[in-house]
Amino acid sequence: MSSPEPPVPRAPHVPYTGGEKESLHNSLDLHRDAVLWKLAGLDDEQVRRPMTPTGTNLLGLVKHLAAVEYGWFCSTFGRETEPFWFDPATEDMAAGPDETTAEILAFYARARAAADAAIRETDLETTGTAWDGRVVSMRWVLIHMLEDTVRHAGHMDIVRELIDGAVGRYPGVE
Repeated sequence: MSSPEPPVPRAPHVPYTGGEKESLHNSLDLHRDAVLWKLAGLDDEQVRRPMTPTGTNLLGLVKHLAAVEYGWFCSTFGRETEPFWFDPATEDMAAGPDETTAEILAFYARARAAADAAIRETDLETTGTAWDGRVVSMRWVLIHMLEDTVRHAGHMDIVRELIDGAVGRYPGVE
């Protein structure tokens, strides 16, 4: 079974004159969509294939990004999250044999939707308490999640290229 095709990016770039929150959120969305493109057209074996000595694989990275979106955007600000069926401290970077690609992609979609609601409904200056007790603002969380998503999208660039030679943020975009 092939992974479904990702959504078409809503814009090719961050708005040149947009506001701070809009620009940060749009940039995060662009990289989230790039993450999904990295799985597009691959079969289950390919998205699970460990491509580094530590076992890094595409599907595990998506599962991790879903868990941290729920954690940073929802838990930090006291918003509802879904119960995880895995231990996010030890099992979020790997897809278990009983976890399907479709289930993990749906988990990422739900995490994105919950995070998007938190972003829309929370001012940049609003603070919350992170998992480790730090008080952080929504601005800091947006920047942190943008950094984390871009970092893992870069990992996914390399993994995808090693699997089938596909490169770029989106088909036809380097």
